[in-house]
Amino acid sequence: ISTGKIVHSIEHDDQEDITCFALSNDDELLVTASRALLLKQWDWKQAQCVRSWKAIHTVPVASMTFDSTTTLLATGGCDGTIKIWDVVKQYCTHNLKGSSGVVHLVQFHPDINRLQLFSSSLDCGIRLWDLRTSQCVCVLQSHFSAVTSLCFSPDGGTMVSSGRDKICTVWDLETQTVKRTIPVYEAVEGVVLLPNDQDYSQIGVKSKDLHFITAGSKGVLRVWEATTARCVYIQSLLSSPTSVSEEEEERDADPRSLTFLLQLPKSCRLATVTAEHNILLYQLPALTTLQQFVGYSDEVLDVKFVGKGDSHIVVATNSCQLKVFELLTNTCQILYGHSGQSSELNEKKKCCICVDSGQVRCVAHGSSHTNAVGSITCSRLKASFVVSGSQDCTVKVWDLPADLTGPDTDVHQLTARCTEKAHDKDINSVAVSPNDKLLASGSQDRTAKLWSLTREGNLGLLGVFRGHRRGVWAVCFSPVDQVLATSSADGTTKLWSLQDFSCLKTFEGHDASVLKVIFVSRGTQLLTSGSDGLVKLWTIKTNECVKTLDAHQDKVWGLHGSGKDDKMVTGSADSNITVWVDVTEVEIEEEQAKQEDQILKQQQLSNLLHEKKYLKALGLAISLDQPHTVLTVIKAIRQGEDRHELLEKTLLKLRVDQKESLIRFCAVWNTNARNCLDAQAVLHVLLTHLPPEELLQYQGARTHLEGLIPYTERHMQRIGHLLQASMFLNYMWQKMRVAGAPAR
Repeated sequence: ISTGKIVHSIEHDDQEDITCFALSNDDELLVTASRALLLKQWDWKQAQCVRSWKAIHTVPVASMTFDSTTTLLATGGCDGTIKIWDVVKQYCTHNLKGSSGVVHLVQFHPDINRLQLFSSSLDCGIRLWDLRTSQCVCVLQSHFSAVTSLCFSPDGGTMVSSGRDKICTVWDLETQTVKRTIPVYEAVEGVVLLPNDQDYSQIGVKSKDLHFITAGSKGVLRVWEATTARCVYIQSLLSSPTSVSEEEEERDADPRSLTFLLQLPKSCRLATVTAEHNILLYQLPALTTLQQFVGYSDEVLDVKFVGKGDSHIVVATNSCQLKVFELLTNTCQILYGHSGQSSELNEKKKCCICVDSGQVRCVAHGSSHTNAVGSITCSRLKASFVVSGSQDCTVKVWDLPADLTGPDTDVHQLTARCTEKAHDKDINSVAVSPNDKLLASGSQDRTAKLWSLTREGNLGLLGVFRGHRRGVWAVCFSPVDQVLATSSADGTTKLWSLQDFSCLKTFEGHDASVLKVIFVSRGTQLLTSGSDGLVKLWTIKTNECVKTLDAHQDKVWGLHGSGKDDKMVTGSADSNITVWVDVTEVEIEEEQAKQEDQILKQQQLSNLLHEKKYLKALGLAISLDQPHTVLTVIKAIRQGEDRHELLEKTLLKLRVDQKESLIRFCAVWNTNARNCLDAQAVLHVLLTHLPPEELLQYQGARTHLEGLIPYTERHMQRIGHLLQASMFLNYMWQKMRVAGAPAR
């Protein structure tokens, strides 16, 4: 939780969906149920399955829970039955029948001496089971919709139930009657009781009476006093819209709604799960937000670095929320406000800025486009204006208020100072030049255009960049030169001159649309991302692709570089966000250190050969992993008078790993007729003095020895032909006589 990193991921071998799971109170046992009707017990710390058994249910398990002693496990099935399992002795102790439909809730009474189990199914009643007799003692009727959660008072005499019928019911378990029905005006998914061991005056708790917290469709936690049925505290949502209609509140797909509430008693925290699979942690007694973890981002459409020192990244997905991640801890802040998906972000934002506390809030709002806004960019020198491009084919320039750091409640209304019909089709990208005097726009009409940004607020068309065969996805100004980069659906990236609007360079290499382009390395290189899932690094001077990064499985919509030019972040339709670090300087330093080390070793090797310390020289040459250098040492050894004895003495003193490398080098030398004698001399020593069993234990020895055979046979054939030719030459020499000499 402190780092936000996933420790283990548990998956069933049968690839079947996990329908429910339960973790024991001592955090030792984890049991999962799958659609294959199997229950699996896990050692979750090692991510290993300890054992598995059949669930006996005829259909998948819908709910499960442990008792307070971690001895019993209850499973509720979609077949209307409940099974009780003894986890220690590993057998089924009870088979409870009588529920109607899916048993979606099972829970043990916290007092194990009572041996009671509570369950709920489609009939909206709460069944109380006596495990001594395996009989249903009674059915508690109060709800008219699904019962979602149960919680118990410390003495075990009172229970609170919540349901989607917008009520919570307080029960007296001694008399099995309703104490109080509390209307909460929202579908409740979770309820927990407030402990009595802390001061909760910060959230409106003034007495020691029973208080509970609800989580539901409105997306906020609320504290209720059970005796008076009064709501004493309503949590305020950060970054929430200023007004929410009743119709939006009633929607099932409201992303703010909470689907689960969990109490963490040891750390005095609450954990909630939202409808969009986000986990939020709150700290008691003030219900302050500690951390937010995003579970599933779906299709990532854009990413940008924000904050001082690029400490955060903001992510736009195909949902209507923005997500701001802190890079150090992976915690996330979710920003509400848009009513549709956000497809383009900007580092200074139109609506949001990062404040010193690390929180983000809405500071300005503007709306006058008649269609979706596809791109937005901010002024570069200071936050004085923003420019937006829309699918309504217009570009708008918006003035920003001078002071954006006013009270939290101030949301400035933006007005467009200029509107221009810029293109014939959707505008995909807009960019402002580093001096705030020029604006570039790219469109589906296959053109990019250059505009002048005058102080009066008017846009003046300076020129049109034509040359792409399909729509232009992105435009970007160079930070140092008067050039513009564009990327297109035709798979190319082009550099254009701002002087005469001519195409200077074309970069080809992506197999599909190039969706984003940015300048890096002080304007000397380009980064592009495409629909092929690749990110490519180009050197502008040579038109060469020097690096291809393959980390995504789908379209890479988002690409952005940090202010210091040392990091970049990519976001893809495969739901993954990747942060990349520039390691160019590190690699150069490593290469220089490696070269320096090689030079020192080469000098040391020369000294050893000069001093005729062949054993040390051979060991050093093998450590360099350079076959030619090792061959030089072997040749030097074989040049002496007692070369056979010296070679034999040197080779047999080598370590096992050095002998393994030597056999590998021999296979290389033996392919060349010039070096085959040296290779054969080394092999002769090794094969003569080492037993075959030991040789075969060497790594790759069998493969290398098999590779030696064909070349050795070829060398022997060549030597045989040479001997035959020399014998013929000798015979001819003996039979020849000098012309004109008398015959003998």
